[in-house]
Amino acid sequence: MKAFLFLVLTFLSVTAHAVTLEELQQRFSQVSVLRADFAQQRTISGMAQPLNSSGNLLIAQQQGLWWQQEKPFSLTLLLTEKRMVQIMAGQEPQVVTADNNPQMFQFNSLLSALFHADRKVLEENFALDFKDLGKGAWKLVLTPKVSPLNRLFRSITLNGETFLNNIDINDMQGDATHIRFFNQKTTPATLTDAEKRHFAS
Repeated sequence: MKAFLFLVLTFLSVTAHAVTLEELQQRFSQVSVLRADFAQQRTISGMAQPLNSSGNLLIAQQQGLWWQQEKPFSLTLLLTEKRMVQIMAGQEPQVVTADNNPQMFQFNSLLSALFHADRKVLEENFALDFKDLGKGAWKLVLTPKVSPLNRLFRSITLNGETFLNNIDINDMQGDATHIRFFNQKTTPATLTDAEKRHFAS
């Protein structure tokens, strides 16, 4: 009975504990491989209907980010430390590196920082407003403070619990992008042979 009460009290103390950005970064950094599905909705000024897309993604600590849009058309985005590659059916792959387009390549490290809650990189580029919403939920609002980000985005808002669940992007043109992540999986903890081929291409 004492052991049971101890477990209950331990659980309550953990769930009541406020989430901090430091703890979030530590938690995310311990995930070696993350797989998820995504649904994206983009609202563009002057367009009556939003643009919807969906697909899946793979984040591997050592390799990078592989983003596969399935609908409404196939689009693959590969981000590693050295390059960004965009592949559309029937077209030549577009490759961006720090040498041929340093400004665009800057977004590579920022995207990685978003998914890993990398405080150092985020603080270099944004003013951070982190809130613990209770019951393990949290929100991080990023307000750009350096060029060219502050000329492109009004704010980027991240929401999540165990994982990053939503990204909301508001840009300077009045457009908005909402990305929802779901079906997150961290096992297997290593890449399959098929997944390794994504980063080898």
